[in-house]
Amino acid sequence: MDIYAGKPSSEMLAYLLKRRSVKVEDLSGPGPSAEQLETILTAASRVPDHGKLCPYYFLVFEGVARTKAGEIIAQAYVADNPEAREDKVQCERQRFMRAPLVVAIVMRARMSKNPLWEQILTAGAAAQNFSLAAHALGFGTQWLTEWYAYDENVRKGLGLDAKDVVAGFMYVGTCENQPEERERPDLELIVNRWKEGARLQKGDSYNREKFGYPQNGFDFSKL
Repeated sequence: MDIYAGKPSSEMLAYLLKRRSVKVEDLSGPGPSAEQLETILTAASRVPDHGKLCPYYFLVFEGVARTKAGEIIAQAYVADNPEAREDKVQCERQRFMRAPLVVAIVMRARMSKNPLWEQILTAGAAAQNFSLAAHALGFGTQWLTEWYAYDENVRKGLGLDAKDVVAGFMYVGTCENQPEERERPDLELIVNRWKEGARLQKGDSYNREKFGYPQNGFDFSKL
């Protein structure tokens, strides 16, 4: 088996420089075949992983599973919003019907001497590799969390427990419309060539001043 490390690829570089998520409303069928999905998942699992812990797993929603998951989401929504209009409940029920394939990438904390933060990063890398592999096979993807990723009733209904955190729901399908480019980070605000005593450019201008700093929905100290 060939291993690709330190080998130049202008095609890969061009691909990475043009990578773009596709809005879920612009995804339709067909989705990946079983063979293509296995390829995507194989690529997603080939990520940096300190200690070889595999601190993540995949939940695949396709076919009728999307409908059943949608019922769990709708029931959780009604529990939190008992006065909600039926059209809004139906919108929540259709969450997983917006693309032919939805895959949850779930970060699962492992017992290890390695820091939990590094395990979280590995799960995020798996999600990014998933997206890149799907795009390389000709599909569009959008990496979403949305409210139901953090709702305890939804989490319980999907079989998650206290050690599980949804890194993302990956929506995958065929692109109906090519996305437009969006603004990207300004390297002058975040790139530093370190020297002692230099003031670092930390990108603080990207703060959204009207918000405070986000709080974790989970107490990682208990994991």
